[in-house]
Amino acid sequence: MTVEEDKALGRPDYWDSRYAKSDGDDPTHEWFRSFADLEPFFHKNLFETQGVKAEDAPLILHLGSGDSVIPVELESRGYKQQLCVDFSPTVVSLMTERHAEFNGIQWKLADVRNMVDIADKSINVAFDKGTLDAMIYGSPWSPPDEVKDNTSRYMKDCAYPARITVEKQAAACQGYLLTS
Repeated sequence: MTVEEDKALGRPDYWDSRYAKSDGDDPTHEWFRSFADLEPFFHKNLFETQGVKAEDAPLILHLGSGDSVIPVELESRGYKQQLCVDFSPTVVSLMTERHAEFNGIQWKLADVRNMVDIADKSINVAFDKGTLDAMIYGSPWSPPDEVKDNTSRYMKDCAYPARITVEKQAAACQGYLLTS
């Protein structure tokens, strides 16, 4: 990809145009890995982890959820409290309609770089499967200012709902799961 194409990944209009091509039933783009690929990761970090097992009823925040099937797969394994946020109005509408029968999964229009509507300490697990990666382009040694700004805002806003800090992690959030 060119730098301009990489930059586009951090803008809602790019994703709106992709999701507008959806046939309505199948994911347009499962970023990086399928649920089957990630299942061992979920076993170790979610299914078998005290405090975030399905029976513990954790609230899972999917950061930049897109049209991934991960929330539905987790719901089928007993995870009934999930909030999927994305900055693409097209995909939020698509997924709300596609999975209306799942009462425990909510899709919400939100930018992970500015999540003012999600209360501090309200999330048990924050899950990112490529959203942070989509904001990064250019040299890793000297990233452009836009990359530094986007990633700083992401980390600030994603940490506050989960309160992921060294001293508060155990008390307020059981985990931040990042795959890339």
